[in-house]
Amino acid sequence: MQRKLAERGIALDAATPLADTPEPIPALEAAQERIPYEYRDAQAEHPSVAQWVRAIAESAVGHAASPLVPHFGSAGQREITHGRSLLLWGPTGAGKTHQAYGAIRALTAAGCGVRWQATTAADLYGAMRARGGLDPEYVLRRIVRTPLLLLDDLGAAKSSEWNEEITFRLLNWRSEHRLPTIITTNLAPVRTERTDPQQPVLRDKVGDRVLSRLSGMCTPVHLDGPDRRFRAAA
Repeated sequence: MQRKLAERGIALDAATPLADTPEPIPALEAAQERIPYEYRDAQAEHPSVAQWVRAIAESAVGHAASPLVPHFGSAGQREITHGRSLLLWGPTGAGKTHQAYGAIRALTAAGCGVRWQATTAADLYGAMRARGGLDPEYVLRRIVRTPLLLLDDLGAAKSSEWNEEITFRLLNWRSEHRLPTIITTNLAPVRTERTDPQQPVLRDKVGDRVLSRLSGMCTPVHLDGPDRRFRAAA
């Protein structure tokens, strides 16, 4: 190798190590531009979240793969297709949104083609409000069918039959088509004997139909601990 380099006029000092300059990952770079600034260094640190990332990445397939010819097209970039969803629940500041964006970053870093969208539940309901020049059904279809969806702060918006219906339609379609969804909520899914009687639970906010879909489609992960934002400000 030294001789070949010398023939090309390139001097390589064996005592000087080469700088570690990893190749850029285009998908991760593109994702970084869309991720809120606060979460651009987020990591999927929780073991259950990291395990979910691995499972989704391993089930990704090539562009042209099909059930009839599963290996055709597998040499190209893999695309996220189907898989279980993830329900991250715990108190405010426990790191739920941090873990969610960490999972998105980890999937892009793993080389998966990730077409994803993120919205809070309140923003979803706001986007669905009828107004001039907007087709709410088109908005819902676009969000419903995205391959990977982050639905943040479920249960934080004011409860209403209309909100519950939108949430049900969204999660029911994604459940039936096994599209991976990351859902975060500050509320425990159901009431237990240890639940404060004054504290609402997710079932109270979204209803039994939505909770049933969540139970069937999601791996629940409870995050607890002191508020990360207070620790960062200290």
